[in-house]
Amino acid sequence: MELLKSFEKYEERSIINRFFKHQDLLNFLKNLNSKKFKVNQIGSSAAGRSINLVEYGTGPTRIFLWSQMHGDEATATMSLFDLFNFLDADDELNQLRNLIFSNCTLYILPMANPDGAEVFTRRNAQGIDINRDYKVRQSPEGKLLAETRVRIDPHFGFNLHDQSTVWSAGKSGNPATISLLAPAFDEALSINDTRLKAMQVVSAINKELQQIIPGHVGRFNDEYEPGAFGDNFQAAGTSTILIEAGGYADDFEKQFIRKVNLKAILKGLEVISASSYIHENEDDYFSIPKNEKLHFQILLKNCALIYNHKPYIADIGLVANESVNEDLRSVSYTYTVENIGDLSNYNGYECFNTEGLQITLIKPLICQQNADFVIRDGMTSILSIENGQITDKNF
Repeated sequence: MELLKSFEKYEERSIINRFFKHQDLLNFLKNLNSKKFKVNQIGSSAAGRSINLVEYGTGPTRIFLWSQMHGDEATATMSLFDLFNFLDADDELNQLRNLIFSNCTLYILPMANPDGAEVFTRRNAQGIDINRDYKVRQSPEGKLLAETRVRIDPHFGFNLHDQSTVWSAGKSGNPATISLLAPAFDEALSINDTRLKAMQVVSAINKELQQIIPGHVGRFNDEYEPGAFGDNFQAAGTSTILIEAGGYADDFEKQFIRKVNLKAILKGLEVISASSYIHENEDDYFSIPKNEKLHFQILLKNCALIYNHKPYIADIGLVANESVNEDLRSVSYTYTVENIGDLSNYNGYECFNTEGLQITLIKPLICQQNADFVIRDGMTSILSIENGQITDKNF
């Protein structure tokens, strides 16, 4: 909690949203304190952009952190900017810094897919999903990431991603703001010493986050993915912790989640540095509720609809799909109909009871198609959506 209260001291103020580019990263890295950090280019992307590794600390426990394998998953990279600032600071939290510096050596790859980041898209310039390229390694980024793990031979790894905002923390009614996982290393979802250590670190992180965002932490799907890096790093002996940044109310640019993500990373580094994770157990890990798709951006309750001249009542769940604008530094949202019917078990970032209001359908309600309707209270427009674009909203 103290870290969040003083977060503004460490926040990298040049980064204010998710759309920063490779050059923004380079500008930041060139100003890092050379007495504390070593910055090296370790390779290049498919389009020739540099991929850089930052080294911090002198301790025997090696920790590899990598972010933005998917170019449009930038929250953790923002948190890493802030982490560098935290590690470079000199204040009342020096005990934690010294613990990490003396007991660990951090290897941080803040932008694994700079080409994807440049145009804010998931895949690299070849069109490859890097996080499904572990086995064949046709992407230079995937090949480099795998080779770096072999060279470092880290004891622990932090695999940092973003997930869709439609995921909920179990049936809590809350979005999964952060989801955690100790990835499986085989189809049987076996637990060996390597994965157990990752589970223990995850348990410690979850306990910390429950003090900040109670009920907003989920457990990511642990189905084995043979082409994914986290699963294969776990199999190779690196205790790997997956942290996924999800959704939080009124935080489209994930500036609050950025803070929480930093706290999660630091807690993980703390318990590894102090070896205190050994006191956690796998039961606590499995008590973290599984992610469930129970959230909409907008949930409209008790909608009075008509089909074939017969009235009926149904709930409507809308999701917001992002598309990158021409400036490549912003997105637009298109709202589609995700579900219709009894949605009493679902939740929304925005919920509105339409009972007693008039709903005019411009086009029929069809799931996975753009919403196109108007909700009015008499002559007053409450919500107007034209071909998926919100043109008026008054709730």
